Amino acid sequence: MTTQIALLRAVNVGGRGKVAMADLRDYLVSLGFANVRTVLQSGNVVMGADGLKGVKLEQFLEGEFLKRFGLRTDVVVRSAAEWDDLVATNPFPDEAKRDPSHLLAMMAKRPVTRKAFDTLRSAVSATGGRETVGESGGRVYIYFPDGIGRSRVTTALVERALGGPVTGRNWNTILKLAELA
Repeated sequence: MTTQIALLRAVNVGGRGKVAMADLRDYLVSLGFANVRTVLQSGNVVMGADGLKGVKLEQFLEGEFLKRFGLRTDVVVRSAAEWDDLVATNPFPDEAKRDPSHLLAMMAKRPVTRKAFDTLRSAVSATGGRETVGESGGRVYIYFPDGIGRSRVTTALVERALGGPVTGRNWNTILKLAELA
């Protein structure tokens, strides 16, 4: 049994993709996952899984959530070891300590290429804000010194630059998931 972290994109955000976390936990247990725990109400799951992992687990969960909840959403799965690496290689360690709620790790389904990251860096720079982007191991981190809510660096901008869907979590949530994993 390996510990996996599953992030559901755009769940319980702005009235979209409403799923009660208790229902999500119960359903995952019924599918055979062990020690299922959720963090917050936004689709963050830590669970034990046998057999399926990575892309196959993402595809399985996406299909199951569509069947059970009518929820069409991208799911990003990382192992506990991958999550530990995400934490350890954060290019913004000072910001993570000083201002964790304004630091996001953005997870794409596949590692971000250098070309896509350079496109994102240019797009972020063009907004004229003070946001800073960093990359480590094909992962993207964005620091929002003036807050996330009013930033012109939106998820849509990040997805256009990277060429596909992403889901982000602030550093506080990243650490809570790491602790549970």
